Amino acid sequence: MSIRTEAEFAQLRVIGRIVRKALDRMAAAVRPGIPTAELNEIGSRVLAEEGALSAPPLIYQFPGEVCISVNDEAIHGIPGTRVLREGDLVKLDLVAEKNGFFADAAVTVPVGKVSEAATALIRSAESAFRHGASAATAGARVYEIGRAVEREVRSSGFSVLRELCGHGVGRTIHEEPSVPNHFDPRSRGKLSDGLVITIEPIIAAGSGKAHLQPDGWTIATDDRSFSAHYEHTIVITRGKPILLTAA
Repeated sequence: MSIRTEAEFAQLRVIGRIVRKALDRMAAAVRPGIPTAELNEIGSRVLAEEGALSAPPLIYQFPGEVCISVNDEAIHGIPGTRVLREGDLVKLDLVAEKNGFFADAAVTVPVGKVSEAATALIRSAESAFRHGASAATAGARVYEIGRAVEREVRSSGFSVLRELCGHGVGRTIHEEPSVPNHFDPRSRGKLSDGLVITIEPIIAAGSGKAHLQPDGWTIATDDRSFSAHYEHTIVITRGKPILLTAA
């Protein structure tokens, strides 16, 4: 969506704050021995307290309130009985809705002590987001975001999962435009002042090739390499973008 009124901006601020609160509450609970279903329940309780709804079950009938993906699982992991272990990387990805407005964010959290390589992967995803956001100004082409993201990821020795991308958001989960995490000359559309999008580097320590798991939801790396995901909902301006899902 493109923001046209102060009231719309205020509503997006509200749902962005709720998504951030839920992610922070879940991230603080991450530890060895916790089942992913318990993290899902923590996020669900925050949404209920705030009068918000999880969007994936609402729009797509996803079987959980939060997408929780572990290690080689890149996105759309289903919360359940899986217990987190020392050294895991867990991705918490939440899209929520309140009063007809949507916000989307994700974070990758280390479980206990993780390897230096895993720490570097997390940092690369976060740094790639910052580089992508620096390219996201009104008048720029959409492909400039992907160019900046992929350049930063490659400089760290990692790969982007090219099939996965950011997107417009605001009035539903997925809106135009698609926002690739690599340079795609077809993404020639111009970013406009007030446009609401997500930038979400989804990266891997290995080749970056991925596939859909038998559960019909989870996407995992082909080579079983660890992946990381970092995402914010932002508003395009003539200067720095506004992060709606930041603390």
